[in-house]
Amino acid sequence: MTENPPPCPRCSCAYTYEMNALVVCPECGHEWVPAEGAADAGAVGAVAEKVVRDSVGNVLQDGDSVVVVKALKVKGSSSGIKAGTKVRGIRLVDGVDGHDIDCRIDGFGAMQLKSSVVKKS
Repeated sequence: MTENPPPCPRCSCAYTYEMNALVVCPECGHEWVPAEGAADAGAVGAVAEKVVRDSVGNVLQDGDSVVVVKALKVKGSSSGIKAGTKVRGIRLVDGVDGHDIDCRIDGFGAMQLKSSVVKKS
């Protein structure tokens, strides 16, 4: 959540607020996605880069180190990944079903994780 959401593009109201992925204007009722407004203001044909955030809102990048924040079950393994396990050298991917981190975990091998279960370290 941003500290100061952008003003309303329709009525210029400064009292906008965020509701999930939308920004809402209480005066005129206009709802919009902030990324759309940024893309409209940018150059024509510019591609918006996908931003991946961890469980506490930090922006993740390729090569970062993260810590698993909750215990995870692993199919085909009698033990799972414990909370507090450190993962080094992550790679951001467009995964399936929300799995947007590709990594290698000692003792488990290569796997994909959701950004909602890790915290940047």
